Amino acid sequence: MKFSAQEEYGLRCLLQIARIGPDDSMTILEISKLEGLTQPHVAKLMMILRKGGFIKSTRGQTGGYTLARASKEIILGDVLTALGGKLYDAEFCNKHAGHNSICTHDIDCSVRSVWQVVQTAVDNVIYKITLADLMQQKEPASNVQLFSEPRRLQTILS
Repeated sequence: MKFSAQEEYGLRCLLQIARIGPDDSMTILEISKLEGLTQPHVAKLMMILRKGGFIKSTRGQTGGYTLARASKEIILGDVLTALGGKLYDAEFCNKHAGHNSICTHDIDCSVRSVWQVVQTAVDNVIYKITLADLMQQKEPASNVQLFSEPRRLQTILS
């Protein structure tokens, strides 16, 4: 299982915007240079994040992108869902029915329950982490500690 490049890059772009604070904005060119992405790619990600309600744009000479709400109100799970969808959703079985219009295991599926458990486990983590939590991280997490307060991570994972 893996998350897509779109989710990774979109989240990184959103973090760049969050780090500048509420009184400043960033342009596509600035984000592109900081993240090493093409401008068209960043523009596509900004469109998705804006439609998702995470950022807002301002036109003009001093325009750019800012957060649409406080970083503590932006939930990681919502961002990842907007950028790429869920690992497992109600339409999952229909998308993987093979050549048939309905999955041959629609009535008695032992695999579906595994995906539901995995999705629940992932949701139990990503829907408890905010953009503000991610901004607290100063160094790459080599020990899976995402937060400066170990008790906060322990609370999220329990």
